[in-house]
Amino acid sequence: QVQLVESGGGLVQPGGSLRLSCAASESIFSRYSLGWYRQAPDKQRELVARITLGGTTYYLDSVKGRFTISRDNAKNTVYLQMNSLKPEDTAVYYCNTFLPSPNYWGQGTQVTVSS
Repeated sequence: QVQLVESGGGLVQPGGSLRLSCAASESIFSRYSLGWYRQAPDKQRELVARITLGGTTYYLDSVKGRFTISRDNAKNTVYLQMNSLKPEDTAVYYCNTFLPSPNYWGQGTQVTVSS
């Protein structure tokens, strides 16, 4: 049973923008804080941003001012708006609960920032 499905990745030039979407099952969306994580080649997975049920947000220092996490309660969807993208943002991006559950890791969506 699929619980979280990421989409919206792609290839973008430095300075460009992408919006990632994570469609969640209602049972997850209505009960947990949710986060976006990323894993670059040969690096550990890291938390990029998270949002609580009440809408409080947290961001990794390197993305502050460039990324915005939001949640649409009507659609059970969490978004990550990414602006001013840099090559170092290249990674597979995943959504999961915060703290992450091993049961909810999905395929992720690839973001590649390159000219």
